[in-house]
Amino acid sequence: MCFFDSPVAPCEKVHEMVLLDETQQECAYEHDCPPGRECPLAGRFTEVSGIDPEHAEQFATTHHAP
Repeated sequence: MCFFDSPVAPCEKVHEMVLLDETQQECAYEHDCPPGRECPLAGRFTEVSGIDPEHAEQFATTHHAP
C-alpha cells in the first residue's frame, strides 16, 4: 500500500495537478511555464521545498541552512 500525502491543487494553466510542497519557481520549471506567466496558484506554494505550506513558517524559524 502506498500513501501520498503531499498537498496538491489543480492548475488551470497547465491542466494538471501540481504539488504545493515545492516552491513556485520549482513548479514553474517542472511544468515549463514561461517567464512572466501569471500563476493561478501564487501564494499557495511553500517557501521551503518539501515542507507543507502550513508548516513552512515553523520550519524556517527552527532550521537554518548552512
